[in-house]
Amino acid sequence: MKIAFLGLGQMGEPMAGHLLGAGHTLTVFNRTAAKAEKLRAAGAQVASTVTEAVAGAEAAITMLADDAAVEDVAWGGGERSAASSGSGLLKALPPGATHISMSTISVALVDRLARAHSDCGQAFVSAPVFGRPEAAAARKLWVLAGGEPSAITKVRPLLEAMGQGVLTVGDEPSSAKAVKIAGNFTIAAALETLSEAYALVSAYGIQSKMFLDIINRLFQSPVYQGYGTMIAERKFEPAGFTLRLGLKDARLVWQTADRGEVAMPLASLIHDRMLAAVAAGHGEKDWSSFASVELNKS
Repeated sequence: MKIAFLGLGQMGEPMAGHLLGAGHTLTVFNRTAAKAEKLRAAGAQVASTVTEAVAGAEAAITMLADDAAVEDVAWGGGERSAASSGSGLLKALPPGATHISMSTISVALVDRLARAHSDCGQAFVSAPVFGRPEAAAARKLWVLAGGEPSAITKVRPLLEAMGQGVLTVGDEPSSAKAVKIAGNFTIAAALETLSEAYALVSAYGIQSKMFLDIINRLFQSPVYQGYGTMIAERKFEPAGFTLRLGLKDARLVWQTADRGEVAMPLASLIHDRMLAAVAAGHGEKDWSSFASVELNKS
């Protein structure tokens, strides 16, 4: 299949590489062109604009940081966009092609994109992922999929090439983003739980790693094991997922809850913890570093 991949960050670059390894024809675009050189060496074409990247593509995949970046690529014309000639993905993607949005973005934007692609005669699938950069490199991501069943079926081989499994969650593209946002909330809640528990046991002279070993015998969770070790050792660099992006996701939880008229008091607490940690200079550290706000009190 002829694919355009837009966004070659810590997640996007290895994901695009897996598609290339699966035998697909790949054209990539990234605002920082140097990040595409590894894929160029592996056989990908490198485009200088979004329009060039998606021309003639059967599927275009976006893996971008936030709503603003996705809007810029989709509609074009933004100051940061190499598609500033005025034609973004929506105008340049051929009718019948599919846009696969793998970014963690708002439900509201997903609904806008779904309508816009329908108006252009294109399909739209929402496919956010669970997993850090090392999971992306090892093809161990879990991929969520939301959209028309026929559209998901068409692109499923692409999704399967990038992860260890594809979980279809609904016929509406927004369903996958809602599950992703809720999932990130549960991970953030686990981080908050660990930070408070560590602070408690340390007050009684118990080491965090000993406590974590006990908890892992109860829960056997990769979230507790991986993040629990990072927090216990206070190793927040290099960041697999920055706290600044984590704060963005905390705001998405708020927005999604408000849209659904759902009360989430713990989400408010987590947002405040993250905001305090960003204000304290942790924004570019791993998002688990917000746990240090509580640990520093102990």
